[in-house]
Amino acid sequence: QVPLVESGGGWVQAGGSLRLSCAASGRTFADYAMAWFRRPPGKEREFVAAVGGNGRSTVTENDLKGRFTISRDNVKNMLYLQMNNLKPEDTAVYYCAKAANTDGFAYSQAFRYATWGQGTQVTVSS
Repeated sequence: QVPLVESGGGWVQAGGSLRLSCAASGRTFADYAMAWFRRPPGKEREFVAAVGGNGRSTVTENDLKGRFTISRDNVKNMLYLQMNNLKPEDTAVYYCAKAANTDGFAYSQAFRYATWGQGTQVTVSS
């Protein structure tokens, strides 16, 4: 069973919206913070947003605030990323990640996350 599986990526014109989903396996999903990262073409991986285990605490990269919203459903074991007013510079492979420990804190650093999905491509055309 694959621990994390992303979906919802695709092609969209600038100004459009996409909602990414990440399905998590396991019975203790709510114990772990979850996050979204992305890797633009030719660039390093970068933080997008994170959410605490209980879903009440979130942190979003400053430049993405107001356009990107992270959320989770601990009943369905799902993580989401709502992306609005997309820009060409949002083009990237988007990855969901599960924290390495169970403190539930929404970290922004990649080393805090131990399990990663395979990624889903988002392409925004101008």
